[in-house]
Amino acid sequence: MKALIIDLRNNPGGLLEQAGQVCEKFLPRGQLIVSTEGRGPTPISEYRANGHGKRIDLPIAVLVNGNSASAAEIVAGCMQDLQPITHAILVGEQTFGKGSVQSILPLADGSALRLTTAKYYTPSHKVIHEHGITPDIVVPMTPAEEADLEYKQTPGAVDVLDPADRARVESVRDRQLDRAEDLLKGVLLYSQRSPDPARVAAAVR
Repeated sequence: MKALIIDLRNNPGGLLEQAGQVCEKFLPRGQLIVSTEGRGPTPISEYRANGHGKRIDLPIAVLVNGNSASAAEIVAGCMQDLQPITHAILVGEQTFGKGSVQSILPLADGSALRLTTAKYYTPSHKVIHEHGITPDIVVPMTPAEEADLEYKQTPGAVDVLDPADRARVESVRDRQLDRAEDLLKGVLLYSQRSPDPARVAAAVR
């Protein structure tokens, strides 16, 4: 493998630990991945790479869009902030902006209160919540293009469409993926002339 595309589009997120395990595949031991800040006895907590396994050191494109949220934004923000280490370039659209830590507090009557107690921050201390992650290269797609692309990528979905809709869906291009592929091809060509990964990433940005 010479390069890698990580597609986080339409990924609503998951567990913090899983986001951390994805990021640490590209980071040295001890590198900060994400931190949380709030009020209380432990206002600040950090998640750092544990250094297990061989670190992946390749040119990377990370695809994001408005439906990339929560843990997906933790991964995207970390990869972007640490570009000199990860060699990652974000492509797509502004992410959703969901980066809050919520706690469930049981009440005396048997109900419970869900309370936001902290927020997630990227390694450079950018807040994710209500801000999202801005890609390095913005490649917008219309809602119609995204809907057609989802049809095209769903097995059997195109077969149930009428001929006119089928032709439109089959012709739609994933412009964000195309841009990412072109970007990585350019990086690989440039890297043949300049072996310094930092210079390659700087040239792309």
